[in-house]
Amino acid sequence: MQPTTSTNAPNPQLKYTFKTLERIPVKIWQSPEAASRHVAQSIALAIRQKQQEGEHIVLGLATGSSPIRVYQELIRLHREENLSFRNVITFNLDEYYPLEPTAAQSYVRFMHEYLFDHIDIRPENIHIPDGTIPLEAVGNYCEAYEKKINLAGGIDIQLLGIGRTGHIGFNEPGSWESSLTRIVRLDNITRKDAANDFGGIENVPYRAITMGIKTILNARAVYLLAWGQHKAQVVRDAVEGEITTTLPSSFLQKHPNVRFFIDEAAAEELTKIKTPWLVGMCQWDNKLAAKAVIWLSQKVGKPILKLTNEDYTENSLSELILEYDSAYSLNIEIFNRLQHTITGWPGGKPNVDDTNRPERSLPAKKRVVIFSPHPDDDVISMGGTFLRLVEQGHEVHVAYQTSGNIAVHDHDALRFIEFMEEFGNLHHLHTETSAALFAKARADLGSTPLGNSATHESLTIKGLIRRGEARAGARFCGLSDAQIHFLDLPFYETGSVRKKPFGSVDIQLTKDFLNTIRPHQVFAAGDLADPNGTHRVCLDIITTAFHQLAAEKWMKNCWLWLYRGAWQEWPIHEIEMAIPLSPDQVAKKRRGIYMHQSQKDSPPFPGNDEREFWERAEDRNRETAHLYRQLGLAEYEAMEAFQRWQMPPTA
Repeated sequence: MQPTTSTNAPNPQLKYTFKTLERIPVKIWQSPEAASRHVAQSIALAIRQKQQEGEHIVLGLATGSSPIRVYQELIRLHREENLSFRNVITFNLDEYYPLEPTAAQSYVRFMHEYLFDHIDIRPENIHIPDGTIPLEAVGNYCEAYEKKINLAGGIDIQLLGIGRTGHIGFNEPGSWESSLTRIVRLDNITRKDAANDFGGIENVPYRAITMGIKTILNARAVYLLAWGQHKAQVVRDAVEGEITTTLPSSFLQKHPNVRFFIDEAAAEELTKIKTPWLVGMCQWDNKLAAKAVIWLSQKVGKPILKLTNEDYTENSLSELILEYDSAYSLNIEIFNRLQHTITGWPGGKPNVDDTNRPERSLPAKKRVVIFSPHPDDDVISMGGTFLRLVEQGHEVHVAYQTSGNIAVHDHDALRFIEFMEEFGNLHHLHTETSAALFAKARADLGSTPLGNSATHESLTIKGLIRRGEARAGARFCGLSDAQIHFLDLPFYETGSVRKKPFGSVDIQLTKDFLNTIRPHQVFAAGDLADPNGTHRVCLDIITTAFHQLAAEKWMKNCWLWLYRGAWQEWPIHEIEMAIPLSPDQVAKKRRGIYMHQSQKDSPPFPGNDEREFWERAEDRNRETAHLYRQLGLAEYEAMEAFQRWQMPPTA
């Protein structure tokens, strides 16, 4: 599958290939999977070409979530298409310091788990920085690492990710273009981003060994991968901004053969995507027109209905006016479109004309499924809508997709263990078996960083804690126990932050559940900015299940709505249903979130936002309502927003 810049031969997996303001070639793909397959196949082609010439090839490899799918495809090519790695020499970018190679977070362990243990590479051809070298010997070790790269002939293809600070490898802001392999101090943002893997920022090393900027730029080809909205701003800065030491990835602008491979989410801040009318002529459709009008309204600080022809002309949107007769007619059309997204009836309003309403009026009482990736995403992301669906008489079911067991502090688990022990002692229910189980769980608590390779016993207790909180939250919203479901999808159950790829069992469990309920309406998390990645995987499982169930009769009348979670909200122009919340409903939603006590105050995996989950949810909902009001629509206390997922036409 080769990308193309020709508009006459479009690649269905590739979008936005026209020239732009970017100073680095960028290829935007519909999904990380499609992009990763392409990158892996490009690497495989280079390996095979070197094999035909009887030569070795040198690969610079990266760790983190971005290259995992590339490695999965390389493993598949090895197993199914006889791709050999006997002529491959690898050099990894970096490693935490100090860190044992057997540690769960080590890049040695990562590379063996995700690639090396599954292919026929020669062990002597694998090179990963050693995090156990004595500090006084690190300088000589780094010089030797550089010499090994040079003796191997230099790096042919360098694979990169990109951090929120703009770092490549562990070259943090302040790194010089001339830097070589060395020990560095990690930026605090980088350490925060690694906190999940280490069970808290206090466990993250302060240093790392990394290839330098010059080492990376010496590679003959560089492929940088970036997925998700949380990478969008740093991608834009790297490819459109000035070259600066404060953004190390910007040095890649000097490389003659570098490409960024990104998905649509990571491309959202690129000028050609965010404001394409500032780049050149656009092919206007209703969605792009709405995006432009909302942008203009916010830029000039006027409600939509007050925008003038001069406002459009002075802000590079004169051609949009030509598509419509006047600013007046365009303003009314976009205003009405936004007005029609607002409804107090998320399940559809009975006995009314639903032509301009986001949901169908029939059936008046719907069977509704709310999928929640973790045991609290339902109330955090759409708690107000959840309450309203129940109040309006729909048959609502909530399905918690994962146990969320790693996201419970050890001290919370210990509290429950002690409760069960004391209860058993008081009522003479204590047995040798239960004592052994509690002892094993106790021994595990505090023995490993949070979220890393815990025992079955402690994970079970933590899972039960979250299950109890989920029940409490769903009951608070009005559900009976028969309407509360726990799928416990296997991909999640690794006992560590790193999860398995989802598989056929995850999909089948989801299909079986959907076939049992046969819903008219499904809500699912479409939050691709989730830094832990679980939301994306859970959505992929649901959409795969929808594809496989497409022939079912009940599916013909089933709509899938996507909400976003604690991390971000839909842009206004992408919202297709907005549910207004009163002050009382906001307060009630907050109480539902409070039911999740293990995630209150200091949740184990809070991400990069220091606010509590209920605060994030309220601020996000109030901001959506505020944006609607700024555009000239009615003023509400808060709003929850949704976008409808459409089955691709090729399905």
